Amino acid sequence: MNYTIHQLNVFAKIVEMKSVTKAANVLFMTQPAVSIQLKKLQDQFDLPLTEIVNRRIFITDFGYNIYEIAKRILAEFEEIQYTCNDYKGLLSGKLKIASASTGKYIIPYYLSSFLENHPSIDFQLMVSNRDEVVQMLLSNQIDFAFISLPIDNTDMETEEMILLENNLHLFTSSKIKNIDLATIPFVVREEGSATRKQMEKFLLDNGIVPSKIIQLTSNEAVKQMVCSGYGCSIMPILGMRYELKEKIIKIHPHQNLPLKTYWRLVWLKQKKLSSVAKGFIKFLEENYQSINENFFDISIKK
Repeated sequence: MNYTIHQLNVFAKIVEMKSVTKAANVLFMTQPAVSIQLKKLQDQFDLPLTEIVNRRIFITDFGYNIYEIAKRILAEFEEIQYTCNDYKGLLSGKLKIASASTGKYIIPYYLSSFLENHPSIDFQLMVSNRDEVVQMLLSNQIDFAFISLPIDNTDMETEEMILLENNLHLFTSSKIKNIDLATIPFVVREEGSATRKQMEKFLLDNGIVPSKIIQLTSNEAVKQMVCSGYGCSIMPILGMRYELKEKIIKIHPHQNLPLKTYWRLVWLKQKKLSSVAKGFIKFLEENYQSINENFFDISIKK
């Protein structure tokens, strides 16, 4: 056997992406280069790792077994580098965070200085709706979840750090002067979104039955629909700062608004946190207030 770490890494990406082309894109390699590395790895074995059916690549059972072993080898290889960095006094390792969709406007400000100070950290950020983010946390796929509503009704205990107040207002295009909540369409996020949950609670608590509901699958899509002049929506103000400054949209006051939640970093209580994860918590404890003052000008009022 004379396979290399590079060949194993290429093969792992092919398995994960289920495509040579997609693996090439992720690895920043050309498709022929990826195919060459796959062939060199295949030449080490008498059994096929893959097979082509109708121009699509499929992984054989043997290939999946090799993939599982390759993942362990690659993880150990990374650990060698992290251990070397530890001896040099460098904080290194992996940090995986999943953020609720609106959090993508916020979480980078808590990360930038930390990552700049520790360039040896391998960082991955995933963005999805709240329910999917919570599921990733509970299935131990990530180190931290960044969400605006606490996790309830779970057998797995969690810990959290409250970072920032999250205010949700009623927005329309600045072109709309007055609104009637009984007749104006409401633009909403998909099921599983925390913003959607908060909006539905507001409508129920205030006896409002929208005449029409338009469902979109991202905050950006909702925002652009509202900016276009169609309908209204209840959205976090932190994702609307540019549009408010440029007077593209406006807030419509309501006696029971804004809705208030809090952005929080959440982790599993029983999880053995890595040195990187512990370092990130310590960094936030020492710096989140100054980050809020510098970038959001919002203090936490409980």
